[in-house]
Amino acid sequence: MSMMKLNGAGHRSDGTFKNIGKLPRISLPGLADSLERFEQWCTPLLGPAELEKTRKNIAYFGRVGGAGEKLHALLTTYNQREDVYSWLDEFWPARYLGRRVPIAINANFCFLFRQRSDKQIEVAAELIAGSLDFRQRLADEVLPEATNRGTPQCMSEYKYLFSTTRIPGIGRDAVRSPYSDEWPGCASARHIIVIFGGQFYRLEVIDKQGQPYNLDELEAALEQIKATTTTPDLNAQAGYLTALPRNDWAEVYPQLAANGDNAQLLDIIEEALFCVCLERESPSGVKAATDEVLQGDAGNRWFDKSISFIVFDNGAAGVNGEHCGLDGTVVVELINAIHDNAVLERLRTARGTTARVADYSTLVFTLDASLKAHISRAREGFTVLAKNTATEYFEFLDFGTDYIKSLKMSPDAFLQMAFQYAHFKAKGLTGATYESVSTRHFDRGRTEAMRVVTPESQAFVACMSDAGMGKSDKVQAFRAAADAHISRAKDCQAGQAPEQHLWQLLLLAEGRTDELNIYSKDLALFESPGWLKMRDDYLSTSSVPSDHVLMFGFGSTSEKCIGHSYLPRRNAIYGFLSTPSSVAEQMQKYSQHLTSTLLELAELLAEE
Repeated sequence: MSMMKLNGAGHRSDGTFKNIGKLPRISLPGLADSLERFEQWCTPLLGPAELEKTRKNIAYFGRVGGAGEKLHALLTTYNQREDVYSWLDEFWPARYLGRRVPIAINANFCFLFRQRSDKQIEVAAELIAGSLDFRQRLADEVLPEATNRGTPQCMSEYKYLFSTTRIPGIGRDAVRSPYSDEWPGCASARHIIVIFGGQFYRLEVIDKQGQPYNLDELEAALEQIKATTTTPDLNAQAGYLTALPRNDWAEVYPQLAANGDNAQLLDIIEEALFCVCLERESPSGVKAATDEVLQGDAGNRWFDKSISFIVFDNGAAGVNGEHCGLDGTVVVELINAIHDNAVLERLRTARGTTARVADYSTLVFTLDASLKAHISRAREGFTVLAKNTATEYFEFLDFGTDYIKSLKMSPDAFLQMAFQYAHFKAKGLTGATYESVSTRHFDRGRTEAMRVVTPESQAFVACMSDAGMGKSDKVQAFRAAADAHISRAKDCQAGQAPEQHLWQLLLLAEGRTDELNIYSKDLALFESPGWLKMRDDYLSTSSVPSDHVLMFGFGSTSEKCIGHSYLPRRNAIYGFLSTPSSVAEQMQKYSQHLTSTLLELAELLAEE
């Protein structure tokens, strides 16, 4: 093999990670620009008195010599440091690792795959082998650079796909991952974790010579695991602990590690390449299967693992992803790779005739009465969380993106305006709406928070709801709202959005108020009606298309929010909705109205 030039932590200058540090840096918005945008973004959600109060708070925060200037100066200095890649470097850990609610349902996301077999072990073995193939290409840095419409995408998130685990901490969690100072280079583990019936197993998937076990050898081991598993007592299923609120889990974690050989077992789990959760259930239908992949049996999960493949008895399968280091686009790229027909054919051809069985061993935690009580409490808490989560599967087969484009309309703008109008029909109001916008075309870019409600979207909803308005008025309002949506999306794609900038300034203020002579009144902006209402979602939306994904989903962000994933296809539109059970009826109304709304809007433009 020819020698390759290396850079950084042993990375090839012409390899998979070649663009890290070379893509454009996301620019730091100016303070005045962000405050102006913030006022524009929150205004449609506020009444006159609320808007007046918010404007006063904005002016006070942005005044000469005020808190905004002091904090922005700190952020500017930070952004100019040589060891900083992006002014958001500290934002992402604070956002994801600082949340104290359980990550199950609330933070983790899931994808349900298109089913390709009804044989559980066959599917599981192919997912393992395909992932190992991907991991080897990642380690060799021969994976091609990801692109979006020809634009290179940052590959930094790929470093969190394998052997990455979230570690609970008081106040803020940590991440154990390769490509770090503590663990330089790619993931070197040779094993994965298999969980079946709440019992954990270490399965060697790469032999001592560095060769992955083939499909026959993996299937033989998985069959033996299934045949020999004796389901432990519910209060001995340590996986439930990862569904605890994070501070609670952080308190239990050292107790768990201190018992017997548990510290070694935790090491094995945390260093594992990924998890495979084999399920006894055979969910029928897209909704039931997506529900199980998103939440399922918490005793048969380790929610802290970055990647957990869930494989059901009937061959249905999906993946549950931990969000702190990964966004949906990167997980989709893994899914696409392991479902590639050429890869599958190569793996199937390499089955061979060996009689080996991949080595595996049982992991049994030492649990005293106190730890079992914690597990019982975690199980009860997760049961309540799952029970209090209502979901809905949305399927629209009349048309898809091809037809929307024929109407000279952006499919995303069309759908987002349909969401606004359907929400108004269901709840009688337009509320704050979040849409995730990818910024991976920047160095270390992840996502930007787009707020969908604009004056134009509100005018569109009002126009559509007014029986006295003519069709031409409605068309004009619709197209104006769509244009405003596209314009805002472009700002977000360019990194010119206010929320994350202002949020980072607030994070910088923590622990520095005395040093900077900043007091609570100086930060009143973050208690203003505008800040609170703009970020209090009624709809939280995201779309990550893939031909290999049947559905994806995530939880809601508040007691009134609908978590709304959507998959626009060429000839259909699909979605998965999630909300607290207390407002399940409103979510069902929303889903019903969405079908009629899509038809109504298409008819409106067709008659233009």
